[in-house]
Amino acid sequence: MESSTHFFTASPPWVMALAAAAIAAYLVPALGARRLADGPTRLAMRAAWVLHLLTVAAGLMTSPARFGFAPALSMTAWLMLTVYAIEQQLYPRLRAVGVLSVLGALAVLLAQIFPGKPMAVHTSAWLPLHLALGIASYGLSAAAVVHAGLMSRAERRMRSASNDESGMPLLMLERLTFRFVAAGFVLLSATLLAGLLFGESLYGRAWVWDHKTIFSLLAWMAFGLLLVGRSRFGWRGRHAVHLIYAGAALLLLAYAGSRFVLEVVMLGHGS
Repeated sequence: MESSTHFFTASPPWVMALAAAAIAAYLVPALGARRLADGPTRLAMRAAWVLHLLTVAAGLMTSPARFGFAPALSMTAWLMLTVYAIEQQLYPRLRAVGVLSVLGALAVLLAQIFPGKPMAVHTSAWLPLHLALGIASYGLSAAAVVHAGLMSRAERRMRSASNDESGMPLLMLERLTFRFVAAGFVLLSATLLAGLLFGESLYGRAWVWDHKTIFSLLAWMAFGLLLVGRSRFGWRGRHAVHLIYAGAALLLLAYAGSRFVLEVVMLGHGS
């Protein structure tokens, strides 16, 4: 019980108020995306995006700064929404606001329930770069998953000869999906390289074969295999989508999964 109370009371009231406002803004398009016009939906998403950013920044600026699996997922969701906002300017037919707003609200809520552990005061100068690379690879991988889902939906619509004109053409979605996979793979490679080169400075020990390292390498191999298969053998469709899902799941387990076990499961057993 003590650990649960700790999680719920860790954030200052003003941070919780920001989070509540962000969740409320996200719920507007989540609950009324089909009924609302484009103008109010975009306004609500922009407000939610700004409030979400302020919530993330507040969690890092409080004393002591806290970080863990839920803040990492919250940052990932914010990055994914940033990508979507940019894409909507380029491809107005892209439609995923309902799903993304629900994910954004859940991510903000989760980060308030589990704000993570206080970060060490004396950390390596490389740590912010390492975390930024890792979160960015998370965000691009999450964007690839969302686009893979849209790609599967477009493929089903095409096979059923649906006349639904909403959304984007399958080939365009496919190109975008693999661009996100490639970008995420590059950033994941940089994250692993930083861990290899600066592991002792970052965490006080050199490269260690722990769960985080193993799952990260498996995710890296899955995305790399997909990109090679796409380039040399033209992999596409369900086979490619399943590999994207598998790589993203492994990447999720690498940091968020391992931190969830340490912050929630192990702490729960210890209380």
